[in-house]
Amino acid sequence: MERIDLRSDTVTLPTPAMRKVLADAEVGDDVYGEDPSVARLEAYTAELLGKESALYFPTGTMANQAALHALTRPGEVLLAAANCHVLRYEGGAAAAFAGLQIEGLGTSGHFTAADVAARLPPDDAHFAPVSTIAVENTHNDAGGRIFPQAELGKLAELAASHGLNLHLDGARIWNAAAATGISEADWAAPFDTVSCCLSKGLGAPAGSLVCSSKALRKPLHRARKQLGGAMRQVGILAAAGLYALENHRGRLADDHESARRLAAGLRELGCRTEDDPETNIVMFHPADAACFWKDAWKLGVLFGPPSGTRLRAVTHLGVTPEDVTEALERLRKLESQ
Repeated sequence: MERIDLRSDTVTLPTPAMRKVLADAEVGDDVYGEDPSVARLEAYTAELLGKESALYFPTGTMANQAALHALTRPGEVLLAAANCHVLRYEGGAAAAFAGLQIEGLGTSGHFTAADVAARLPPDDAHFAPVSTIAVENTHNDAGGRIFPQAELGKLAELAASHGLNLHLDGARIWNAAAATGISEADWAAPFDTVSCCLSKGLGAPAGSLVCSSKALRKPLHRARKQLGGAMRQVGILAAAGLYALENHRGRLADDHESARRLAAGLRELGCRTEDDPETNIVMFHPADAACFWKDAWKLGVLFGPPSGTRLRAVTHLGVTPEDVTEALERLRKLESQ
C-alpha cells in the first residue's frame, strides 16, 4: 500500500526535472563567494521579495536566528505571536544564542499594534527593552493562518514611531502570496529582515534565505558563520531552490484547495477542524487523537504525532487531489471498526 504522507510540507521530494538541475548545477566555493548558482538564487529571491540583498542558509531555523542576531542585543525582548515558530520550534535558540526573551502576543497567529503598544515597557533600567517585533506568515501552529495585511501597516507605523525592528518569519510566505494574490514583495515590504524557506511545499531538498538591506547583509553573514552555516559547493542545492521558485510557486493554490477538501472530509468523519484552512495546513481533533493517528498510519495515511487532542495534516507537492480522495476513503474504514 502506497503511503500518503501528510505529516508536513517538508517531506516533498525533488521532481525529475529538479533532479536534472541538481545534477547539472554550476558550483564554486560559496565561502569565497564564488558559487554562481548561489549568487543567482540570492539575486532572484531578493528581487522577488523587493529587498536589496538575500543570503542563503542551510535551514529556516538558522535563517531566523541569524536575523534575530543582526537586529537585537542580548537581554532585549522580542515580541511575537503566541506559539510562533521562533519560540516553540527552534530549540530555545533565541535565548541560547541571541540572549533574547520572547513574549507571545494575541491568539491564533494574529496580534495587533495595540497588543504591541500595551507591552512596551517604560524607559527605565529595571525593564528589559523591546527592540524587535516578529511576525510569522503564514503561522504554522495556527494552521497556516495568514497575517492580516492591514494590521502590518499599523505595526510598521508603531515600529517606526518607537524605533523598533521588524522581522518576518516568512517560511511559507509563498503560501500567503498564493492564497491572497498579494505579491511576496508587498508582504515583505514593511520588514527589515525576511526569512523564506525553499523546502516547504516547493520541493527543494533544503535551504532558506534571509532578505534584507545591503547594510544588514554583513551582520547576517557573520551570524551565519558563527552558527556554522558556511557551506562550500552548495550551488547543487541552490540550483534546486531556484528551480523551485521559478516553477513550483504557481501550483501552491492547488495545495490550498486540497487542504479544504481534506478538512471537509475529516469533518464528515466526525473530526472537529480549527476553522477552514486558509492555506495548506489542517488542524483537526478526532474523538481519540492517539488512536486515530495510530490507525491511520496502519492504513498508510501519515499524520504527525498528536499534540494533546490535536492532529495536523499538510498538503504539498507530493500529495495529489487523487491522494486526498484516497486518504479519505481509507480513513472511512475506521468508522466500521
